[in-house]
Amino acid sequence: MPKISVEIPQELLDDLDEHVGDDGKFVNRSDAVRSSIRKNLDILDEIDARHDRLEDDDE
Repeated sequence: MPKISVEIPQELLDDLDEHVGDDGKFVNRSDAVRSSIRKNLDILDEIDARHDRLEDDDE
């Protein structure tokens, strides 16, 4: 799996860390970031579909 590096504000990292660990929803930061990216992309796809901006796979 490729690795990337991202700079984010400390406040955002602190918020992310609240959801990571034994008491959180995610095992680690990478899991949280992957999940967030997937969810955001799904939302963007839904918006594009509503505006007929998705490309057909047949093209």
